[in-house]
Amino acid sequence: MKLVPRTLLLRTFLLVAILMLLSVLAWFAIFRSYEREPRARQLSQMIVSVANLTRAALVSAHPDSRIQLLRELSTKEGLLIYLAEADDRVAPLPEREFLQRVRSLVREKLGPKTRVTLELNGKRALFVSFRIDDSDEGDYWLALPRERIDRILPLEWIGWAVAALLLSLVGAWLIVARVARPLKQLARAAADIGRGRRPPPLAVRGPEEIETLAHAFNQMNADLARLDEDRALILAGISHDLRTPLTRLRMGIEMSGLDDAARDGMVGDVEEMDQTIGQFLDFARAGDGEARQATDLPALLADLAEKYRRRGHPVNLDAPPQPPADVRPQALRRAVANLIENALRHAGPGQPIDIALHTEDGEIRIDVADRGPGIPPEEADRLKLPFTRLEAARTGAVGAGLGLAIVDRIARAHHGRLDLLPRDGGGLLARIAIKPAKP
Repeated sequence: MKLVPRTLLLRTFLLVAILMLLSVLAWFAIFRSYEREPRARQLSQMIVSVANLTRAALVSAHPDSRIQLLRELSTKEGLLIYLAEADDRVAPLPEREFLQRVRSLVREKLGPKTRVTLELNGKRALFVSFRIDDSDEGDYWLALPRERIDRILPLEWIGWAVAALLLSLVGAWLIVARVARPLKQLARAAADIGRGRRPPPLAVRGPEEIETLAHAFNQMNADLARLDEDRALILAGISHDLRTPLTRLRMGIEMSGLDDAARDGMVGDVEEMDQTIGQFLDFARAGDGEARQATDLPALLADLAEKYRRRGHPVNLDAPPQPPADVRPQALRRAVANLIENALRHAGPGQPIDIALHTEDGEIRIDVADRGPGIPPEEADRLKLPFTRLEAARTGAVGAGLGLAIVDRIARAHHGRLDLLPRDGGGLLARIAIKPAKP
């Protein structure tokens, strides 16, 4: 499973979120670094002051009232005084830079022999050793509550930090979405062009780079549409102009008085040329300009199959009844006819052609299968290109090599595709898979 999102929106947002989080962590580290020294000095000054005041209070107090003074310090200030013993278990101070700095500053004020620890004889507090006066040989421990050194982070600070981070992420999402939205529209429009459709012009708005990209795409879309129209017009014009002299040529051949073999050969050549011109016309149209309408596909296929049966071709049809589909009927009829002609040409004389209509995965699928030599799977996409033939497996082809290209264009015009699949047991299965709109 890939953890990295695939869309530009999510990838950019994730990158921005990570950068923002790293920025917050970096600022927090900088704050701690600059705040450590002032806080250490403040804490050490407080410890020194408390130790000095405690010493001064004990020195100035009457010996009989010292016990009462120690009780008041414990009750009101949370300060405890212990007599240092030789067998005291003094835990080493943790190797934290902050605590080490505090001890260093305390020793500067109270003397180099001053000890600082967080645990004494199993008790946890902030313990600092000191002497009441210089003549006193014994040390004392001053115990301060741990709260004096523990940093308490208020909950409202955490709440404000989380709120600021969430607001920043929401703002980042809106900014990234504003950039990614026109790119997503551009991707959809490019996909429409790839399927043979003409998307509407993109809105030219946004940052300068997005406006430039949208303008260039609209210009490309308009140029492609104009080139397609010019190509269709040229093909239609040439094809129409050629059919008139071909008709005259065929009439001349019929009236030439040539022997039957020569006449039949010449007539066959003229018919092949006429068929090639018809393919040019079909490729120029390819369903453009025909309105969609509710069509009974089983009836359409039955009529087409019967047409070929009357010509003596063995065509089998399996097309159970189904609701009418919203398609371009004449274009779809031409596509299926091209597949049948292709199958008859390559299957061999007398070989049956099987046509099947079924619905699967939300698609209407029309299968035309033959028992010819088939085509290699790696050549399937190439054979959908115009003016392309397969010379290895399915030889003897006639025409201009536009049959499968016409079928592919008609399928894409129906938001579908043409699949050229190997048939079980040998042969080729040509499938038109479309997703028609509901009538």
